[in-house]
Amino acid sequence: MESELGLIEQSFISRYSLWVQEPLGELADSFTITDPWISGHPIVFASKEFLKMSGYSKNEVVGRNGRVFQGPGTCRRSVMEVREAIREERAVQVNLLNYRKDGTPFWMLFHMCPVFGREDGRVIHFVGVQVPISRKPGRSGGRNGVGLCEEGSRMSEIVYGSCRKEVCFDSLVDLGRVLSLESALDDADSRGFNIEESCEASDVEKTRAATAINNILSVLTHYSELTGRLVCGKRCSLSGVGLLSSALNISLGRIKQSFVLTDSHLPDMPIVYASDAFFKLTGYARHEVLGRNCRFLSGADTDPSMICRIKESIQNETACTVRILNYRRDKSSFWNLLHISPIRNASGKMEEGCKNQVEHGLSPEMRQLSAVGAVRIAVRSLTMGAGPSKS
Repeated sequence: MESELGLIEQSFISRYSLWVQEPLGELADSFTITDPWISGHPIVFASKEFLKMSGYSKNEVVGRNGRVFQGPGTCRRSVMEVREAIREERAVQVNLLNYRKDGTPFWMLFHMCPVFGREDGRVIHFVGVQVPISRKPGRSGGRNGVGLCEEGSRMSEIVYGSCRKEVCFDSLVDLGRVLSLESALDDADSRGFNIEESCEASDVEKTRAATAINNILSVLTHYSELTGRLVCGKRCSLSGVGLLSSALNISLGRIKQSFVLTDSHLPDMPIVYASDAFFKLTGYARHEVLGRNCRFLSGADTDPSMICRIKESIQNETACTVRILNYRRDKSSFWNLLHISPIRNASGKMEEGCKNQVEHGLSPEMRQLSAVGAVRIAVRSLTMGAGPSKS
């Protein structure tokens, strides 16, 4: 958990400096900022207004994925819209039924947009603004003419209250309880309580959300100038290191082994993705790794014949495994059982190269095969769909 909190802190400080949290905290809007490069796509900043609206403390929110605020009444179609926007790296605006810490539901307008790095066009963060919807739904339903939003929210509160504690503490919810919740929701639908019926946001609320996004982007852009690592609200550049979509980053982030992806289509085959376990193993930070060739791990006592075997494997687009002496950031050495394998996209074309690092010892072969297999599935499944947005 400490290493994850360190990544979250670094996510902000390295890009915007130490001072960015104060002006963000002064904004009167409810919003969160998430980092798709960290495993689980966690929240790295939550505004005071968001904490007040949701009832959670900062420690309960930072480091968690936004799904913790969803419940049985949350429209799955709207959630899929958000996920699709993340995959395509574009802005989206949807109406969502979310839940406070005490289990009470509320309707909000959720406006999300990506933040791009100006130097290479990568998605750095996603900003999500939440505007409470005060307008009543346009039609009524359920028993006694009670509005669908109102009736659905009440039903959601009754059902969701029984599982709120499990969600907050990351415990496993008993399968029987899950099935009973689904049954209760289905029963509610059959009685006319359509809790997925959306309350529509007004034009004023939509404008308010868009204005909040602009204000947040203005702060982030200004403070990124202090570090020299500029950001912008639109993709400004496609040069430099090969781009990986945010969805692929999120999928790869679920793989716990130490590995990197390199892009064979770019000069010197730079690293375009490195896992959290790789940073922990080598001691390097993300910005010190991405864009570099893997040879920086070599040192004075690295066997040149092993390097030749690696080069030959890359040229022939074949897999190979070598035992090689590598060096951490602090110059300490370690024996690395390195497995290299080409990763092909859905059409069979070589897309990336996966290099899996394992400190010599604990069932390395099985761990390597598992990691390479997971990477292949992630790359192939996502290359079957649309790539990152170029807008």
